Amino acid sequence: MTPFSSPSRRRLLQAGGAFGLATAAGTLLAPRAGAAGAATATTKVTDLGPGLVQFSLMSGLLVGDTVYIGSRNMRPASVIGFHLPSRTVVSRTVLDAGPEPSVQALAADPTGRYLYVGVLVKADQGGPNLYRWDLKTPETPALAVGRTEDRDIRDLAVAPDGTVYAVGGVPGKAPSLWEYDPSTGTVTDRGVPDPKVTLARAVAASDTTVFFGAGSVLAGGGGASKASLYAFDRTTHAFTPIVPKEMEKDPSLRELAVVDRHLVVGTSGGVDPAKLAVMDLDDLSSYTVVPTEGTVVKTLAADADRIYFASESGLHAYAKADRTLSPVEFDGPDLGEIWGVDHVDGKLVVVSAYGFVAEIDVAARTSVVTDLHEAGAEAGPQAGMGIAAGHGYVYLGGNGAISRRDLRTGEVVNLPAPGEAKDAEVIGGILYTGQYNAQGIWRYDPARRRDPQQAASFPSEQNRPLDTSWDPENRLLLVGVQSDTEGGGALWTYCPRKGRKASYVNPIDDVQLVRAVANRDGVAFLGGDNTSKEGPRATVVALDPVTGRERWRLDTEQTAGVAALAVQGRNLYGLTTKGALFVVDVRTRKLVHTADVSAVSKGFAAMVTHRGAVYGVSDTTLFRFHPKTFAVSTVVAGINGAWYSGPHVNVYDGLLYTLRGHHLVAVDDRPSHGTGRRSGDPAFPADGDL
Repeated sequence: MTPFSSPSRRRLLQAGGAFGLATAAGTLLAPRAGAAGAATATTKVTDLGPGLVQFSLMSGLLVGDTVYIGSRNMRPASVIGFHLPSRTVVSRTVLDAGPEPSVQALAADPTGRYLYVGVLVKADQGGPNLYRWDLKTPETPALAVGRTEDRDIRDLAVAPDGTVYAVGGVPGKAPSLWEYDPSTGTVTDRGVPDPKVTLARAVAASDTTVFFGAGSVLAGGGGASKASLYAFDRTTHAFTPIVPKEMEKDPSLRELAVVDRHLVVGTSGGVDPAKLAVMDLDDLSSYTVVPTEGTVVKTLAADADRIYFASESGLHAYAKADRTLSPVEFDGPDLGEIWGVDHVDGKLVVVSAYGFVAEIDVAARTSVVTDLHEAGAEAGPQAGMGIAAGHGYVYLGGNGAISRRDLRTGEVVNLPAPGEAKDAEVIGGILYTGQYNAQGIWRYDPARRRDPQQAASFPSEQNRPLDTSWDPENRLLLVGVQSDTEGGGALWTYCPRKGRKASYVNPIDDVQLVRAVANRDGVAFLGGDNTSKEGPRATVVALDPVTGRERWRLDTEQTAGVAALAVQGRNLYGLTTKGALFVVDVRTRKLVHTADVSAVSKGFAAMVTHRGAVYGVSDTTLFRFHPKTFAVSTVVAGINGAWYSGPHVNVYDGLLYTLRGHHLVAVDDRPSHGTGRRSGDPAFPADGDL
């Protein structure tokens, strides 16, 4: 058996000072107007160092004897060259892309000289998103060669004559097929084949035809289309729908490849599992469709006898002779989320989101694993996901990892976890996370020497957890969820003590997702949002989380969806994505206050109750509301946290934890109107009691 080493990136230790040793902002004193004798308001911000540092990746492609790997959620974006014979990183190019850039699309020209790179970003700044790297002179940086107006490039393909095709998407616009001609340097929009599609994720090209795969894996539901597959005639420029009827109900076309005069097609599953299809290029009406047991079919590779693909459960093989599926078995580690699969000389070369490359001998069923950070890949700070603190630790979610910072020693350890921890709670010293994509709830006990494990799974269409809340009355973890593919959302409940779970689908309606969840006295409060331009939004629903029965609902009459909720006393505070504050008296079930707070909060936000007041954080500001007048005050201006999918804030032992830039900070805020309670007091449980 070929030995393999456990990748150290799964236990990557970051250098970080102990808590309290690095106070970047010092003590910020801000006098507040008040009566004589009132306590002086003070705010102290302590910098704890970078939140999550790793080499994170989103693509992998073998060209010759080198695997080229694109970074994810790292600034600057980069592509590295991992040389298989020496198992070292031998080249790197940096891309001048936009905010929170990721490289999902790589394609090589037929000669193997040029590598084309497509970038996706969190916001469009009008710059290029298509690059070309000359692999004969890798020391020369990749050049920006064009821009598609769909902002994000999700996939690239190069036709035999060297013409490049790109697909992707931008929110609120149907995606086009884009063509780059290297002889002229021009990018041409070849049209929108399906106006109801919200995202294009796959493209492949032959000498005569381009295959365009799309579907509404984001912003699904309503009138958005499901899996779409079109053949684009390169001569007539006409699109022809060719999706196999067995795939029409799947949310999205996830992967395409031209293999030996066949088009290989993979879908993303939703209500039903994902499927693999093999279509005859000479007669596209002749095909075989095989259902899988997973939620995705992606990253295709082939040898003479089999077609290999990745799913959320690992590697699988389709036997060309008898058209059957089987798992690829080998002696090695969990591969996590797979972003690259290639076949060479009887081996599969697999690029894992856990930050390693695995070389799997298919016949011998053995593997050799190389940690990319040890091999020379440069680690860097990531934009964060969810945050939680308790039991002496603060946790920050990222791509394929959760950082655990020891507040006593400053030691930081990266824990492997598939997908992204969108939000989290520490309950009885144990971390519980809501994991995207379709990973359910995960659990990590720092007292045990084990990596995070899945605690509860849910239907795959309930794929995007957004907000978590610990209900001490019912001893339940509450998770608000969005269904990207079907529209609407769900409320998950999970009992850590008994391991029981429940899912209440569309508790608001079949359009509004559950963007925010809060609780008080055994009642869960849900805040609705809507990813489409039309339909209801900002509805608040109160329900019994034990039975799922609705108690009451309120149309808050806001023009934007709920971004965050929090409860203080008898008042339920809500923020909308347009920066409106609304306050509901949960006893009378009426709106008692509204205000425009867009000066401190616009877009996604988070709120917590702390020291008798509600605190909020936006992309720019940490702020609080007065518990009697509801007036907003800035606590930390220009906090500008580097959050990937919306800001978060958590409370533990009298301190607020959030991000300032890419750094974790602990904020000790003592308002003049404070109650004197610490967040660890019974009225404000931060590290939930089982």
